[in-house]
Amino acid sequence: MPRVRKQVASRARRKKYLKMAKGYRSGRRRLYRSAREAVERALCFAYRDRKARKREFRRLWITRINAALRPLGLSYSKFMGGLKKADVALDRKILADLAVYAPQVFTQITELARPAA
Repeated sequence: MPRVRKQVASRARRKKYLKMAKGYRSGRRRLYRSAREAVERALCFAYRDRKARKREFRRLWITRINAALRPLGLSYSKFMGGLKKADVALDRKILADLAVYAPQVFTQITELARPAA
């Protein structure tokens, strides 16, 4: 009988994909080819959406800041410009959290940015 040299590596390669396909339904979990296609597709989406998540959160923060500013009679762009001129170095994530959870503090920051705007 001939000596098999590549069996272990090929089996390990297949097992790797099948292990990554755990939680998928029916043949996408059990059949190697379907599992590999599903896993590769999922990895592409995961890579793409790690980048997209950052954009989505930035949009959310800007929307929250703008919504908190409108009743105070200020627009988002004027507010951000005023903060920059007033040398207030707070990022959008912190500003959005303050707008939602600490409106009094956010109003004080708005008063800092108003004269500079």
